[in-house]
Amino acid sequence: MNTPFDDEPKPPRRPGRFAGLRASFLTGLVVIAPVGMTVWLVWTLVGWVDGVVLPLVPYDLRPEKYIGINLRGVGVIFFFVFTILVGWIAKGLIGKSMIGFAERLVDRMPVVRSIYSGVKQIAETVFAQSERSFEKACLVQYPRKGIWAIGFISTTAKGEVARRAETSGALMSIFVPTTPNPTSGFLLFFPREDVIELDMSIEDAAKLVISAGLVYPGSKDRPEDADG
Repeated sequence: MNTPFDDEPKPPRRPGRFAGLRASFLTGLVVIAPVGMTVWLVWTLVGWVDGVVLPLVPYDLRPEKYIGINLRGVGVIFFFVFTILVGWIAKGLIGKSMIGFAERLVDRMPVVRSIYSGVKQIAETVFAQSERSFEKACLVQYPRKGIWAIGFISTTAKGEVARRAETSGALMSIFVPTTPNPTSGFLLFFPREDVIELDMSIEDAAKLVISAGLVYPGSKDRPEDADG
């Protein structure tokens, strides 16, 4: 039985007046921020390329002389065409001879040689279209047994690494990336039997690493996976 001194039950609190607006605003930010950042980065990069390339282009070849407007992106087009032309020449016999002659000259310059060699290795790694790319995503136990990490299968270990490693089977070169920056990580060598290949693509595995496990690839699970 209630007494006059008992507190009356309080009605449930309703959401604040601006709760709906706040939720909508945050949702809008989630949608706009990636698009806006992407557009801004592309726009800034195009402007930077224009600023570097256009001063090297004769004024008579620039569209602004004929239309009176400085179009953004013209420098990117000139750079694209020039790069294709250089690549086409470099693949020919004359181009290869010229590159070989220039590299022999560079090899005689101590400081320039070191800079050129480093930049060339980076460029070949990042831009060269070759078979030197990750084959598949995988799971490995790292940094100890019982802890699993996403890795990328590079190649089968060769040379002195394969000869001197104390293992009876083949070794796999595995790149284990860090989160949220998958371009840094560790090169590790695992016995082939300790590497579990995954069905997900390299791109999906990279998204999983970058998102710190928040973004998983589309559901392509096998029946036995659904039981876990």
